[in-house]
Amino acid sequence: MAAETVRILTGSCLCGVVRYAVPDAFAYALNCHCAKCRRTTGAAFKPIAAIEAEHFRVTQGADDRLIVGDPTAHDAHCRQCGSFLYSLVRDAAYIHIGMGTLIDTPTIRPSVHIFVGSKAPWFTITDDLPQFEGHVT
Repeated sequence: MAAETVRILTGSCLCGVVRYAVPDAFAYALNCHCAKCRRTTGAAFKPIAAIEAEHFRVTQGADDRLIVGDPTAHDAHCRQCGSFLYSLVRDAAYIHIGMGTLIDTPTIRPSVHIFVGSKAPWFTITDDLPQFEGHVT
């Protein structure tokens, strides 16, 4: 029996200076409504897809990233256009990719809303996905 090939997805910032590649093998995807994610993206929530950090690769513009945080937990933006790209989380074990930066379409879809207890008061969640006041329990 032949081994299954995992599709490689690409992503980039708005201006295209920073590019990355990641296998379409995400562990989970969710919509985060916490104040930090809202401020980082400038949006009502941050849709993320998570993958083990070892599988994420910056393919272009590594020196053009603006890293906000420390080596085990940070957000990465493009230094040129300011786009939010990803967060390094969980003691540097996972990358939370901003799903809006993916050029290719992943197979995973967000399955929950988290931190709805601090969501933007002007935004109404209109889908039927489960909602959690904080982290998924």
